[in-house]
Amino acid sequence: MQMVAQTHQEESQEGLNLHGAHPDLRQVDSNPNFWYPVAWSSKVRRGKAFGARYADQPIALVRPEYGPVYALEDRCAHRQVPLSKGVVDENGCVKCCYHGWAFDHRGQCVTVPYLSREDVGRPVRVYPCREKGGLIFVFPGDPALADKVPLPDLAQVDNPDYRTRRYSPRLKCHYTFMHENLMDMNHQFLHRRQMGYINARFLGQDVGEDFVEARYSFARTRGKQPWAERLIFGRHYDLNGREQPVEEVVSIRTVYPYQTLKIRDKDGDLIMDLWACYLPIGKTQHITQSFGLLSVKKPQRSFLLDIAWPILGVFTHRIFEEDREIVEMEQKAWRELGGDHNVEVFPVIRKLRHLLATCGVPNPYADKK
Repeated sequence: MQMVAQTHQEESQEGLNLHGAHPDLRQVDSNPNFWYPVAWSSKVRRGKAFGARYADQPIALVRPEYGPVYALEDRCAHRQVPLSKGVVDENGCVKCCYHGWAFDHRGQCVTVPYLSREDVGRPVRVYPCREKGGLIFVFPGDPALADKVPLPDLAQVDNPDYRTRRYSPRLKCHYTFMHENLMDMNHQFLHRRQMGYINARFLGQDVGEDFVEARYSFARTRGKQPWAERLIFGRHYDLNGREQPVEEVVSIRTVYPYQTLKIRDKDGDLIMDLWACYLPIGKTQHITQSFGLLSVKKPQRSFLLDIAWPILGVFTHRIFEEDREIVEMEQKAWRELGGDHNVEVFPVIRKLRHLLATCGVPNPYADKK
């Protein structure tokens, strides 16, 4: 009995993160040595510059009239004015709005208009930059590693059998709260007004060096099935007050630093595919810019999805707003309590927290809450 009590106490201490062996997860930065989306492609027009950010790094995205988009530090080397406020010339260089210093795609200062000498202005940092699936990615870490790190798979954006919705809300919370929220399907009680009363059934987990996955099915105990869900997944019939088992299997996986949610029907066919990345903003990374792609399989009668699409948009927005409110409450509690006092008991989330802490990097501003 004493050994059981001691084990429980140790587990509680791990959840509290109050001793040095277990760092406060909200003081762990995201690892910059990955590809992060910083803007939708549609936001960066031809011949224009656009201001983006990763953590405390301002980034100017520049799309010339001809050629691919490129990314520079969003500070002119002269007076530190944002280059994203400048103009893009006919050569594809971005000119600072202040004195007209011009920088090319290599970050080199190619023109100081009021001096005739060459090599006067110093360069600015250049970021490896790629486009995929309607998103612009940058590699904010060591540029020498960029070619060794693959871009992520983005749901089913290029698959004509699916229709994809894009979303990018900003939240006032640390990015790790978002990973925990989606991975933990035990919080369905939060969504009872939107989805009725649902019990999550944990089916198993997989854990690797850079990933954690949890699988669930669900049973509706009471409450009506939402129309959007019925149109997409089929009707779950009322069993006169008994549990209504849902045969679809939901798998949520964090493959650092990305997260996916996949729903498969009873035959194993993929019917919904969600990809998300939580971009940290600010020195302490306590603001998150989300980028998400939600792909839904078109039914045989594709017009049904067309009917359901706006309803699905309203439904998912309401679900997300409930999640937004709760994770921002968690962040507020962390701030008021002066640290992470969460006592986590669900094994999958404990493993997820370990993954996020292990793959992330210590925040240099951790003591400045």
